[in-house]
Amino acid sequence: MLHKLLVVLSVVFYASTPLSQECPTWPSERARDEVTRLQEAVNRWDDHYHRLGVSLVADDIYDQSRQRLKHLQSCFDLAEVARPLASARGPISHPVVHTGVEKLVDDQAVTRWMQGKQHIWIQPKVDGVAVSLVFRQGRLVQLLSRGDGVQGHDWSHHITALGNITRQLPEPMDLTLQGELYWRLDGHVQSIAGGLGARGKVAGLMARKQLSAAQGAGIGLFVWDWPQGPHTQAERLARLASLGFADSQRFSAAITTQAEAAHWRQHWYDNALPFATDGVILRQDSRPPAERWRANSPYWIAAWKYPFSQALAEVREVHFRVGRTGKVTPVVQLQPVILDDRRITQVSLGSLARWQALDIRPGDQVAISLAGLTIPRLEQVVHRSAQRPEVHPPADGQFHALSCWQASAGCEEQFIARLTWLSSKQGLHMPRVGAATWLDLVQAGHVNTLADWLALSREQLSQLPGISTARAEALMQSFDSARERPFEQWLRALGIPAPRHVELGFDWSALAPRTTGQWLNVSGVGTTRAGQLQAFFTHPHVQALAEQLQAHNIQGFQRIH
Repeated sequence: MLHKLLVVLSVVFYASTPLSQECPTWPSERARDEVTRLQEAVNRWDDHYHRLGVSLVADDIYDQSRQRLKHLQSCFDLAEVARPLASARGPISHPVVHTGVEKLVDDQAVTRWMQGKQHIWIQPKVDGVAVSLVFRQGRLVQLLSRGDGVQGHDWSHHITALGNITRQLPEPMDLTLQGELYWRLDGHVQSIAGGLGARGKVAGLMARKQLSAAQGAGIGLFVWDWPQGPHTQAERLARLASLGFADSQRFSAAITTQAEAAHWRQHWYDNALPFATDGVILRQDSRPPAERWRANSPYWIAAWKYPFSQALAEVREVHFRVGRTGKVTPVVQLQPVILDDRRITQVSLGSLARWQALDIRPGDQVAISLAGLTIPRLEQVVHRSAQRPEVHPPADGQFHALSCWQASAGCEEQFIARLTWLSSKQGLHMPRVGAATWLDLVQAGHVNTLADWLALSREQLSQLPGISTARAEALMQSFDSARERPFEQWLRALGIPAPRHVELGFDWSALAPRTTGQWLNVSGVGTTRAGQLQAFFTHPHVQALAEQLQAHNIQGFQRIH
């Protein structure tokens, strides 16, 4: 149990590089089972996302799950051809194929992609629904969903409802554009507000048979390509602006270095935009003619997404932490992951009920975020392991407010929690004495009750591994100062279940004999609290502790009989 406590007391570490993935040591049958189950899950997510416009998991978790699937397939030579858009294919062919986009994972990947390329431009990666727009004699006559990039669904019946997109060009010309239908947002800051489900809202509306003018008014358009347009991006952007698509030019910048790409990526992440985004798009001027485009990731365009807001993590163990009052808190130990430059190794579930509802087991994949940018939080169970090992929480009633007053077997965590509270600012305020110090003293056999430390000498402390003479002296000063604390502060440090506003007097012998009825006569003490107080003072371990404190002449305990 003590080795688990050492894990609980660990701090959060920082790292600047992604954690490497190692191949699991699974037998072939389990490997095939795990890969098949994950493949089925990813296929289901793809189907809902591309066919129904519904995201079953966050984009971050989808990307990491697909990376994990690819990694496992390579580990066990189980690779299959990925076809994430298979169910999105529609009956209508695009005039120009929609290409895929290579995803760049970090600064180094961006630098490598930019090497040897000239005339590179950067734009926000608008988080919406990709479409083809066909204009004839200056009028928008056809609107196609991306589908599988080659064939999509005809959304032309919604054109009349889309009042906030350009439907009539100032010139009677024929052209085909590719762009993103997005949900219009006012002053949206991605780093603060996140995606807000904006893409899903547009996808859901476009999938309807009918769209009202009010619904359509909430949809905007960002044109990101003119496949058969002018030769250079600068010319394309200027011409698009003259045709009524000013945002394409407004939200584009020419760059020459990775540092400039990083600047614009951060700028658009932290500043107000009229749409949600999930990264940036890099593209170069030079590209093949549109008739040669294919529905895969070409060399002339790439995406650099924003930092993950959620990380996919594997559960290593479920530990049940026991607090000072006996509250049991499930803590999920994780295979370390990096999130916002933090190395996350564990996350608390808060309550037994939540763990029971989620049924988390070792081997499961979970989504982790940072609450308030600092505290790891478990968002959901993403994928369950094919094997479900047994996890045994503490028995009902095993731990409570009056359990574990001594360092007996099975009581280590609650006992250390009691000692930690005793030395904290809420207790006796003992500087430089925390959980790690108490753990050392308990493991050395010097502290078995909440008062044993009062009998320790400087020599005993200095003989402990890792404790110097100066450290022993500092501990003795903290111990000595605690001896002089007033009686009521000692009671609070011992964990008396009394509200702060209740005055406790100056003498143990005056409080210990009180009955539940007598406690009820104290202002601010109700029936439940009165029973807790009576149980506290009559508990054998608490009475033995009071006698120890009397032997050490602690204020307020001297008159114990």
